[in-house]
Amino acid sequence: MQIGLDIGSTMTKCVVMEGEQLLETILTPTGFSSVDTAERVAADLAARGYDVSEVPVVATGYGRIAVPYAAKKVTEITCHGRGASFLFGPEGTVLDVGGQDTKVIQLVGGKVKKFLMNDKCSAGTGKFLEVMANRMGVSQQRMAELAAAGEPTAISSMCTVFAESEVISLVGRGEPLENIANGVIESVVGRVVTLVRGVPGETYFLTGGLCENGYVLERLSAKLGKPVTSCPEARYAGAIGAALS
Repeated sequence: MQIGLDIGSTMTKCVVMEGEQLLETILTPTGFSSVDTAERVAADLAARGYDVSEVPVVATGYGRIAVPYAAKKVTEITCHGRGASFLFGPEGTVLDVGGQDTKVIQLVGGKVKKFLMNDKCSAGTGKFLEVMANRMGVSQQRMAELAAAGEPTAISSMCTVFAESEVISLVGRGEPLENIANGVIESVVGRVVTLVRGVPGETYFLTGGLCENGYVLERLSAKLGKPVTSCPEARYAGAIGAALS
């Protein structure tokens, strides 16, 4: 038995595995302190009958250094590659849209051959969508539904702060929410596709918090000209990869 813990900038994912069988999943906001989050996860695991002092824990993600009970700490790229290979197969290109960064990972034979990450700006990430949805006063799921019914409206700013100002201006001049939502999601999809051009592939998998957003999957597939597949467990790809390390 092994535990994988992925402390991301926005959400923390944890899995318990027995060999290659997924037994448990935990999803919780990371919050201000990764140390506190690690302790909260340990308490949640204990309540489910798993003692982190007895079951090996491998940590990854933004806050992996803050896990005092981790037997090992492994980089995100390695874990996301291994987790995606477990979920989808050993060949393909992983699109991991996280809270603060986006990673594109090329898998060959189940191993990472090449990868690229976006810069430190959160444009093109899940955080960008969260900020814009909050500004529009809707959930991210509702924003996707609105976008599907909207017309293209350009959100040109590369910076989240300036893009937020653009959205405020669009709202102020009466642009339909459907069109603004469409522009926001197209902006994120466009940035992900630009990153993918550096790591082209034939098969694409989406991991991270947007894995169940059908409209994002649809738009990524359309822009790449190839289907992008995912599954609910893809949110836990990093944690799965850590558990398998």
